[in-house]
Amino acid sequence: MKIRIATYNIHKGVSSIGSRPRIHALKQAIGLFEADVVFLQEVQGRHDLHATRHAARWPELSQQEFLAGDSHQTAYGMNAVYDHGHHGNALLSKLPILSSRNQDVSDHAYEARGILHCVVRAAESDKDIHCYVVHLGLFAGGRRRQAEALIEAVKASAPPDAPVIIAGDFNDWGNRLGEVFGTGLGVTEVFEEQDHGGRLGNMLRRLRGSPQQPARTFPAAMPCLRLDRIYVRGFKVASAKVMHGALWGRLSDHAPIVAELILQ
Repeated sequence: MKIRIATYNIHKGVSSIGSRPRIHALKQAIGLFEADVVFLQEVQGRHDLHATRHAARWPELSQQEFLAGDSHQTAYGMNAVYDHGHHGNALLSKLPILSSRNQDVSDHAYEARGILHCVVRAAESDKDIHCYVVHLGLFAGGRRRQAEALIEAVKASAPPDAPVIIAGDFNDWGNRLGEVFGTGLGVTEVFEEQDHGGRLGNMLRRLRGSPQQPARTFPAAMPCLRLDRIYVRGFKVASAKVMHGALWGRLSDHAPIVAELILQ
């Protein structure tokens, strides 16, 4: 069974400069993924100021509901809450969402972060797929603690033989967490898996002194930092790519990643 997935930090549906609405263009662009499951970060569940200032261009629905439309189910994990609204992570899924739970992993009061865990049912299989949408912090110490919390959350909520997808904005430009997740959860990053034949191929590459790196996704207009990731367990990676080009450079400060997975 093939599953097409994507991860995308949508920058709250507004431009980086001037906070101009981008949500309608984002909906069209996300449709180009043709994805079964989309992992979204910085989703604006509510923003009263933007809704008032841009009434003609701001949807009445929450962003996750607007982006899901009639084609996907959706789940939302509210992380940052303020007087005029809130934002967090979301999952859009063509596959049935059986359950969802949001876990607060904020490391300090000024940077709200969470892990959204959703269980989806594979249409052509009796297997449940455990999906985790994450957005880790900006500081290395906090990221490490959040990574440890993520490992514990996956171990506590997904059976050891269950297929797992962990995707989002890891803010891990030094690529220090890949081995932590690999050791702790037995997951592989999709570009690693695609380019080098799985963990064995990647291990041989490391022994040669040239470990594979995740893709560059930030800033979207000229990507140089490797911030966004997809880690998988129980899948073969058929393909993985970063969506580059002028369109993606305008819509968000992050470029999306799209991957096609084969359920094992």
